[in-house]
Amino acid sequence: MSIKAVIFDLDGTLARFNLEYKIVRAEAINFLIGRGLPASVFSLNESIFEMLKKAEIYLKNLGRKQAEFRQIQKRVLSIATSYEDKAAHETSLLPGVIEVLKVLKKRGLKLGIFTINGKNSTKIVLRNLKIRSFFDAVVTRDEVTRVKPDPIHLTRTLEALGVSPHEAVVVGDSEVDLACARVLEVKAFGVATESNENSLPRAKGSAPILNSITELPTAIDRLS
Repeated sequence: MSIKAVIFDLDGTLARFNLEYKIVRAEAINFLIGRGLPASVFSLNESIFEMLKKAEIYLKNLGRKQAEFRQIQKRVLSIATSYEDKAAHETSLLPGVIEVLKVLKKRGLKLGIFTINGKNSTKIVLRNLKIRSFFDAVVTRDEVTRVKPDPIHLTRTLEALGVSPHEAVVVGDSEVDLACARVLEVKAFGVATESNENSLPRAKGSAPILNSITELPTAIDRLS
């Protein structure tokens, strides 16, 4: 197998993004309730994208127009954007990231990012951490109609890099990163962190889990 590209998640995989997710979710829920959606449908333990999916289904079942959902979606994402842009100025690189990126680029591999963060906050993070030059493609939520775990997010990133699913490797710290890789049959590695050790799948047949991102170059060598 010839690996030509490595596609990374951003938050939690390359950078520590200090975003108060539950505050964002709580504000989103309050807005959705204010628009007439039932509070019982939503949970602070789910992402705003899961909330929006439920809202879309609920409104569709009521026979409401898609335009109404689009307005709601726009407002919920604007809530997230306001918090993300602030948090983007307070990010830091995770240990070993720069060294790994240098090794992979030296090997001639294309590097990409697919992230559920917005375009502006992602731009701020990559600029402030001085790592934008490493990446040949960056695909945020603003470039796709559906975010991961929907495979369209990963498909769009593969297209931007000009590689096939069998020529790429996905690296992420969450199940949503690994799920879209499974659908498209892209090789993937999970990266263990203190916050995700109980959420990454470790069962037989799931993606191998790296204890640190510094193990990635050697792991890719084994694939090749």
